[in-house]
Amino acid sequence: MQELFKIFRFTAKDAKALESESIEPHVHDFEELIIGAEGKISHFIDFDDEIVYAPFVSFVTQGKPHLLRPQTHEGKCDLWVIRFRSEFMSETIFKLYGYFHNRANITLPTNRCFNRLTSLCEMMLDEVERPNPNLSIIKQLLTSLLTMVYNEKPENPDQESSNAHSQTYANFLRILEENFRRPVKISFYAEKLFMSKRNLNLICQEVMQQSVGEIIETRKLTEAKNLLINTNKTIAEIGFELGYNEKAYFSKVFKRKTGQTPSAFKKEMKQLIS
Repeated sequence: MQELFKIFRFTAKDAKALESESIEPHVHDFEELIIGAEGKISHFIDFDDEIVYAPFVSFVTQGKPHLLRPQTHEGKCDLWVIRFRSEFMSETIFKLYGYFHNRANITLPTNRCFNRLTSLCEMMLDEVERPNPNLSIIKQLLTSLLTMVYNEKPENPDQESSNAHSQTYANFLRILEENFRRPVKISFYAEKLFMSKRNLNLICQEVMQQSVGEIIETRKLTEAKNLLINTNKTIAEIGFELGYNEKAYFSKVFKRKTGQTPSAFKKEMKQLIS
C-alpha cells in the first residue's frame, strides 16, 4: 500500500457481491483495523476459524496470514475498514500489537462508546475525502478511536490465565518496551522471563509467526521510523540511540527490513505528509 492511510465503508451490497468470490489466505503489507457495526465476519487467523458477530473490532498486523470474509447477518452488514502503514502510528503501534496479540477479534457491547467509534470513522472518512486532507487530524482521530477500544476490552481472567504462552509473550513485549533501545542480546530477554532462548523463540513463533530476533528488530525499526519522521536527528544519531554503533550497519538493517534506506524513507514520508 503506497498511501499512509485509507478508510472505507463495507456494506451489505458489498458483502453480497463477494459471496461468489474465492478468497485465499494472504498477508498484507499494511495494518488493518475493522470496526463492525452490523453483520458478521468469518475470520481464519492464528490457525483458528471464527465467526464474529457485530459489534466487534478486528485487527490484523501486517505480515500475518489470514482469511477474512465479510457477511450479512439478518440482511445487514456495515463495516468500517481502516488500513494504514505502521509508520503512520509508529508511536503507538506496538501497544496495538500487544493489545491484540492473543485475540484478533474482540466483541464489544452495543453502547454509547461503540456509537462513538463509528462517529470517529465518519469523521476520518470526511477528512480523507477533502481536497487536501490533514493527516495530523486523521492521526488524532485514529488515536482517539484506539483509546476507546483499549478502555472497552472485555475482561476474561480465566481465559487470560489459561494461556501461559500468551501471558509470556505479553510479558516479553513489556520487557522489550523498556529495553529495545539497549544493545542487549536475546538471552537478556530469556533470562528476564526465566526461560531458555529456544523456548522464548518457540513462543514468539507460535503467537506471531516471527522469531524473537525479528520482533526485536521490528520494534527498533518502528522507533527508527518514528524518529525519522518526527525529529531532526541524523541517521547516525538515530542508529546509535537504538543500539546500532555504526551508521552503515543501521542503514543496511533498515533497508533489508523496509526496502529503503533511512534517507529515502524520510524523503518519501515528507512527500506523503506534505
